[in-house]
Amino acid sequence: MKAIVVEDSRLARNGLVRMLAEFKAVDVIGAAEDVSTALTLIELYQPEVIFLDIHMPEQNGFELLAKMTYQAKIIFTTAYAEYAVQAFDHDSVDYLLKPISKERLAKAIIKLSNQNLRQDKAKVSDEYEQGNEPILALSSRIFVKDNDQCHLIEIVNIDYIESCKNYVQIYFEQKKAFVKKTLNHVEIRLPKQLFFRVNRQFIINLQSVVTIVETLNDGYVLTMTDGKTIEISRRNTVKLKALLSL
Repeated sequence: MKAIVVEDSRLARNGLVRMLAEFKAVDVIGAAEDVSTALTLIELYQPEVIFLDIHMPEQNGFELLAKMTYQAKIIFTTAYAEYAVQAFDHDSVDYLLKPISKERLAKAIIKLSNQNLRQDKAKVSDEYEQGNEPILALSSRIFVKDNDQCHLIEIVNIDYIESCKNYVQIYFEQKKAFVKKTLNHVEIRLPKQLFFRVNRQFIINLQSVVTIVETLNDGYVLTMTDGKTIEISRRNTVKLKALLSL
């Protein structure tokens, strides 16, 4: 896995790079002492994992994450325990407190490798499902049975789809219905020219977007035809801009 280290202390930065050199699974391709340098390295090398300090001069680690348009796995390395909850809000792999021991670093690498393995298996599973269930045409209709209610829905009339763990809720024509499928499974079957995955929880029909408002953190909030507001994740903002030629 390609990795970069972001740490303002030269001593701590060089020490972590040396420790990581002992792990064959990790290839450190760069190191940065501040957010500006880190952003340049991230755009240039697109690392799979970032070992990220929180306290740095001028801007901190969380501000770096807010500016990133590329998604990478994050392992925080910090001397401050009080940011742990905020760190895991960013789906970080691990939270390492300084001084970092080789044993604790090894556990983080194992956790990272296991997470990659699970994602690879899920990707294979999704590809298998995609191969057996064709992508729906724009003219397709789907049959949905939700408890005692039966619906025959034209997919162009679906406004958005919301993840509810092992179910999804489909919103269409001022109605809604539950389907026992995951959002990943549903996404595979939908035509990409009409539907877009804005974040982990929602897939939207691009034709059902009424307004797009830019937020202070360079993201967007979309308002749908039924008045529902949905925030697009930072990493998908760039994709949406390209798709809609904003």
